[in-house]
Amino acid sequence: MTTIDFLRLNDLHLVSKLMSEELRLGLHTSRRTGVGAEFEQYRHYQPGDDPKRIDWKLLARTERHMVRESTTESNRKIRFLIDLSGSMNYTENSVSRLNYAKIVLASLAYLGFRQGDDMSLYGLQNGVVRPLVPSGRGQASSRFQKIVVALEQTEAAGEWSPSEPALPAFGTKANEMLIMVSDLLQVNEEWLSLVQSLAHPRREILLFQVLGDQEIDFTMTGFFRFQDLETGREVELEADAIRETVQQQAAAYFEKLDEGLRIPHLRLVRAQLSEPIALVLRRGLG
Repeated sequence: MTTIDFLRLNDLHLVSKLMSEELRLGLHTSRRTGVGAEFEQYRHYQPGDDPKRIDWKLLARTERHMVRESTTESNRKIRFLIDLSGSMNYTENSVSRLNYAKIVLASLAYLGFRQGDDMSLYGLQNGVVRPLVPSGRGQASSRFQKIVVALEQTEAAGEWSPSEPALPAFGTKANEMLIMVSDLLQVNEEWLSLVQSLAHPRREILLFQVLGDQEIDFTMTGFFRFQDLETGREVELEADAIRETVQQQAAAYFEKLDEGLRIPHLRLVRAQLSEPIALVLRRGLG
């Protein structure tokens, strides 16, 4: 399925499952199963299995020896952070950057649920990071459901506040993984400063930068009305007259961003809205 097909499903829970299953076909995942905290599925009894794991009630009803298989609790903590500034509303060829980001995070959350990871979700809006699904104990399936619901309800609006984002919830007492999705578009060095402040030896950062093809290549021709999605300001310009300047500034921006994000334990994945999401996820996890 293409990205547009996934967006048309309009069911983030279903999309995340389909996307993750597609992703799992191309990845070797270290799925942990056994006697765990959360029931996952039945499978046929095999020699060497602990007889205590046989579901005897099911055997009495079906005369089949079935073993209860569960996902085990993981000690890994995963924090998801989604950019909710106004520029995330950018849409190109019917693909919304915000919806693209939601599918990326929901799909990774489904993988985290399958592995029993401790997951939480945060949103960054108006320069403030706020918890949407706080970290805490509980069944992985329940936390996954909460993350999906929170993602479905989120809307992007506003611009970056001049104040520094407060990150009191991001402790570093245990190893964790921080997965962020944003366009990383900045007026000064807001995103660079934020990501650099989050760098820590105990924190692995996976950063997805989602951009439209035109934001990278700018091959438009003719007159257009351009709108700043964060401030609402508009200006009419001839694309041909500004193409060289825009392309030069974009190249300089990417070079500066890449240089500033050469940080230990950080992986930057630059994605275009025309790319299949499963391929982008494989680049991030491969």
